[in-house]
Amino acid sequence: MAALPSILFAAVVMSLIVGLRYLAASGGFAFATRLKRPGLYAGQRRQIVREIGWSLASAAIYGVPAGIVAWGWRAHGWTRIYTDPQAYPLWWMPLSLLAYLFAHDTWFYWTHRAMHAPRLFRVMHAVHHASRPPTAWAAMSFHPLEALTGAIVIPALVFVIPIHVAMLGTVLTIMTVMGVTNHMGWEAFPRGLVYGPAGRWLITASHHQRHHRDYRCNYGLYFRIWDRICATDQGLGTFDAATQHERRST
Repeated sequence: MAALPSILFAAVVMSLIVGLRYLAASGGFAFATRLKRPGLYAGQRRQIVREIGWSLASAAIYGVPAGIVAWGWRAHGWTRIYTDPQAYPLWWMPLSLLAYLFAHDTWFYWTHRAMHAPRLFRVMHAVHHASRPPTAWAAMSFHPLEALTGAIVIPALVFVIPIHVAMLGTVLTIMTVMGVTNHMGWEAFPRGLVYGPAGRWLITASHHQRHHRDYRCNYGLYFRIWDRICATDQGLGTFDAATQHERRST
């Protein structure tokens, strides 16, 4: 019980960090959208306000397990996060990065697909799909129960898979950037990447936009691996048609 104030403090601090990270990343890409695609979010002000509200609530939920893990790591060394680059072979750094991304992607694919079952969709996932079409502010716009399923993944992995603190920071950066860019309604990555060999396996906005249009496909987060294995990969969406379709239906 003596440690409870420290744990609560760490949880609050991490929630603030996650919230500020969301505002900075989503705000930055929303500003980029304003410059690159003027008027793309016209008429979506109320939706954006709703997205920000749900996202800040999600940030508070994400911060609790992250804060507990941070406290346990610093105070007791409970996790397998390490700071000495020599603690493991240097080749383990990029491999651990890929291991975290693949594990996170696997969890995301199966929980996301499960949340498209009618009952779970109504209870949990409908909040996210209320963004029609999604904007740069929608990446963390989740019902609290859905936010909880996402909040526990990385904190759980640090107890199982060793990772250097810099690689963990890279994982969190990729998670943030991909989460925002996949939802902002236009393709930020070069055409050569999206339509080239790498694009056959990596998820960008063109792939995820189709999920928000058609619902029953393209469930992955970083990679198209599980979508391909499970025959749920329906290829890339076209933004203009998708955006017009969604706006006509609202």
